[in-house]
Amino acid sequence: MSVSLSPRITVTRSHDDLRALAEAGNIELGSMTDHEASPADVVAWVARHFGAEAAAVACSMADAALPHLVAERLPGVDVLFLDTGYHFAETRITRDAVDTALDVRIVDVLPDQTVAEQDASFGARLYERDPGLCCARRKVAPLREALGGYEVWITGVRREEAPTRANTPLVTWDERNGLVKVNPVAAWTFDDLLDYAGLHQVPVNLLVSNGYPSIGCAPCTKAVAPGEDPRSGRWAGLSKTECGLHS
Repeated sequence: MSVSLSPRITVTRSHDDLRALAEAGNIELGSMTDHEASPADVVAWVARHFGAEAAAVACSMADAALPHLVAERLPGVDVLFLDTGYHFAETRITRDAVDTALDVRIVDVLPDQTVAEQDASFGARLYERDPGLCCARRKVAPLREALGGYEVWITGVRREEAPTRANTPLVTWDERNGLVKVNPVAAWTFDDLLDYAGLHQVPVNLLVSNGYPSIGCAPCTKAVAPGEDPRSGRWAGLSKTECGLHS
C-alpha cells in the first residue's frame, strides 16, 4: 500500500543512546574485517534493536533486493521512494511492482515544490545549471525531513560503486540526519545484487539490463559501457559524483 509521507513513530531514544548503539553494532558485526557479518546478519541485528516501525529503507527502485532482504526480518517496513518528479518511467514501474510484490509500505517522499513550481522559482532545467542545488531541494532536504520519524535507516550503498564509497561501514551514526545508518550490502558486488534478485525473483528495473547499473533522475543519468564505473553515468560530464544523500 502506498502512502504519503507519514512517519509512524515518535523517536524515544536519545541521540547519545543511538550513537552508542551504532558504534557497538559496527564492532559487533566486524565491519570491514575478515569476519564481517553477512547482509542477512546485519538485518537481523537491526531487527533485534529496532522494530519495523522504527526503521526505514531507502530505495532508488533500481531493484528490490534490499527491500526484500529487510522485509524478511522486518515485514511491513517503510520503503522511502524519493519522488523527485524526474524519474524514468521504468523506475515508476519498478516502484509499483515493489509495492505489489513485497511486504513493505511504500512512502513517497515529495519535495516542497513540484517541478513546475521549482521552474517558476529557479528557472527551467535547474539540474543543468546547478545540479547540486537541484539535488539538495528534490532529494536531500525531503529525505532529511522524512527520516525525522525513524531511529534507523537502511541503505543499499555498496563499496564497489565508487571511490567515495570504498570505506562504507556496516553501521554508523548519521550525524546530519540524527539517526543510525545501516549499510547491510556494503560488501556486495553488482553481480551479488543481481544474483540475490534472481534467486528471490524480486523486481528489477528494466534499465539495469540496458546499461544502467546506477539509476537516478532521467535528465542526469546515462547508460554506461561494460566495464566502466557503474556510477559514471550519473551526472556524466560533470565533476559531481554524489547527490548528497550519502556524503
